[in-house]
Amino acid sequence: MITNLLETVQSAVTDVDVANIWGKVDAIDSGVVHISGLHGVACIGDRVKIEGPRIATGEVISIEDDHVSAMPNSSLSGITLGARVHIHHDDGARPHNAWLGRVLNAFGEAFDGTPVPKGTHVLSLCPVPLAASERRGLGARINTGLAPFDTFLPLCRGQRIGLFAGSGVGKSTLIADLAKGVEADVVVIALIGERSREIREFAEQTLSEKHRTRSVIIVSTCDEPAPSKRRAALLAMTTAEYFRDQGLHVLLLFDSITRFADAHREIGLTAGETPSLRAYPPSTTRTIAALAERAGPGIGAAGDITAVFSVLVAGSDMDEPVADMVRGILDGHVVLDRSIAERGRFPAINIRRSVSRSLPHAASQDENQLLSKGRELIAAYEEAATMIQTGLYAKGSDPTIDRAIELWPQLDRFVGEKFNSCTDSFQHLSNITNPSNKNLPAIVAN
Repeated sequence: MITNLLETVQSAVTDVDVANIWGKVDAIDSGVVHISGLHGVACIGDRVKIEGPRIATGEVISIEDDHVSAMPNSSLSGITLGARVHIHHDDGARPHNAWLGRVLNAFGEAFDGTPVPKGTHVLSLCPVPLAASERRGLGARINTGLAPFDTFLPLCRGQRIGLFAGSGVGKSTLIADLAKGVEADVVVIALIGERSREIREFAEQTLSEKHRTRSVIIVSTCDEPAPSKRRAALLAMTTAEYFRDQGLHVLLLFDSITRFADAHREIGLTAGETPSLRAYPPSTTRTIAALAERAGPGIGAAGDITAVFSVLVAGSDMDEPVADMVRGILDGHVVLDRSIAERGRFPAINIRRSVSRSLPHAASQDENQLLSKGRELIAAYEEAATMIQTGLYAKGSDPTIDRAIELWPQLDRFVGEKFNSCTDSFQHLSNITNPSNKNLPAIVAN
């Protein structure tokens, strides 16, 4: 009888709702609220609700001996000392098929305030990653409709690549083209740190109704605090995994991983981590890798997540910390060059500085030979460009440069063109390098 009584008491204690356990605000400084009374109850990542003249929410970022610290999801204005605080453990995400066609915030709520269905299963925002030993290899090459990606920089099913670009070089436009052109069952678009105007423009104008119905857009605007930006990023990846586990091919477009890293830096430094290069804490590399590794090929009957992460490169410095971290983690990098954008060719991809690690396996032997020839001609022209433009190069000095000068306008134009398939793109590239072949494929209208 005593045993049964103890089991009943234990069950009752286990079922206590931690939302009914209250703490209070003891201190406010440097964008952090210090709370007592929740020690032993709060967990890193839990959400807190602070009552007072203005109700505020926040996220637990560190736990000390006698208090926890939380970063508010809004301004500190209106938070008072002694204000009551309660927590609830973050139960993850509940994606739903009805999320397709919707624009959601970091908490899975509609950006426009309308009701959003929730799934019956709760998914962790930071799940145990798939076992690397059980994952499939990269799948077949994907048609993107964009000539450079269908030839020089192939994108394979389950591949993860980075778009490296400064501001105003056409990164967002390229991401929109990929959202519309890549063969995929579902497209998950993460817009982290974007301006609210651009979010609405992207959802309502850039994407057509056809493409919007297969897409989920998850956003955190530039004015939102770091915890919201980080949570939006994790929710986007979790949503992609939800559709992947249904056996679907998911395209994840993540813009940008730099702002995700910046959010992590702000949280890490506030929590007391030691700053390192450009103030990024040492945990930044691990955090980015953990996010990126969740994309990729699936296991068994699951689908795949093909991911494109944009990287904001300050001052076109490809060796700045985040760019350097990401380049070593992903399966390829595509560099957008400001000088190319300034002369009006979009996408402003620098073929010489860009690499897809799916080559040479993603292309046939003949295709690889054609790509090698095309790269050789592009490199020959760009290396001799200064002499050519200043009139110092004498025709006949180098047969390869002579050929590159002849074909350069067509090769440069080719990188900015759109075709119906990879086959058409390769055929057009072959026709440029072998002018005797006149069977040019149709170009897709922009």
